[in-house]
Amino acid sequence: MSTATLTIDLDAAMANWRALDAINTGETAAVVKADAYGLGAARMARALARAGARHFFVAVAEEGAALREVLGQNVSIHVFSGHMPGDADMIGDCGLVPMLNSVEQLIRHVEALPGAPFGIQLDTGMNRLGMEPAEWQAVREIALAQSPVMLMSHLACADEPDHPMNPRQLALFCEMTDGLDIPRSLANTGAILLHPDYHFDLARPGIGTYGGAPFTEARPVVTLDIPVIQCRDLEEGESVGYGCDFIAARPTRIATVAAGYADGILRAMGPRTSLWAEHTPCPIAGRISMDLIGVDITDLGHDPKSLQLLGPHQGIDTLAENAGTIGYEILTSLGARHTRRHIGG
Repeated sequence: MSTATLTIDLDAAMANWRALDAINTGETAAVVKADAYGLGAARMARALARAGARHFFVAVAEEGAALREVLGQNVSIHVFSGHMPGDADMIGDCGLVPMLNSVEQLIRHVEALPGAPFGIQLDTGMNRLGMEPAEWQAVREIALAQSPVMLMSHLACADEPDHPMNPRQLALFCEMTDGLDIPRSLANTGAILLHPDYHFDLARPGIGTYGGAPFTEARPVVTLDIPVIQCRDLEEGESVGYGCDFIAARPTRIATVAAGYADGILRAMGPRTSLWAEHTPCPIAGRISMDLIGVDITDLGHDPKSLQLLGPHQGIDTLAENAGTIGYEILTSLGARHTRRHIGG
């Protein structure tokens, strides 16, 4: 097989979700947007439902409709983008719960689907989605008369425990929602770990379920093993790849592996990243190209059949640091050419 194998450990994801659920003082949902962060929403959602999740969050109605076919009618599926033009049939037919973000969406929803469930997203300072305080104040009584099933907001800096934005957003969320007999949701993974004051009725862990920071106790969920296509010897002074960025300082053995930036292996991580042959790190040699990566296996002493980019020695957050990005981007960038193999669950 000439494509890399992305192994997704459903048991590890279930264990991570249960661990976050044990910390959380309210109910715990599962965020499976963007194809469960690139790991397969259908398989992942079924596993998390078996782990105990009864509320699921997706980004858009189309994701929600696909998820409904997988999970059946006994779970709630919430849509972060709310009720967009053209979504009414999908929301109504699939029993989705749009998290309405504006007065425009509120009007659209109650006119198209009177009596159908909805939640309301409030902006507490992230300035991304949701009704701002003045907007909420203006329509609050009208909105409440339509019986929303949830009020939510989202934290901008929950992965930084000491950031002053966290208590500022918490205070504003309480100011906007205290005294209302409606379930509330504020916490993502980082906020679950912050303090019970952030938990409210429903928490929404995403990246922590899939093994990423800031949940440092998370079990790794993914491994990525890349097959070696060819090995060759270089003499001192010979170069590897585009731009001749790597020049051999000694007799060198190079393995060329079958993956590249077209598979979500970001070029920026190259200079700081190794691939692993069991317990031996083998540094990337030269630039990551579209389909191929050169790897220095000189110190390995043999030609491997494959090398591992993600695994017990190197997780998504290490690659993210090497590339100057975040673990979310590493996961969601992993390309369609990888052969996905789900285990456990």
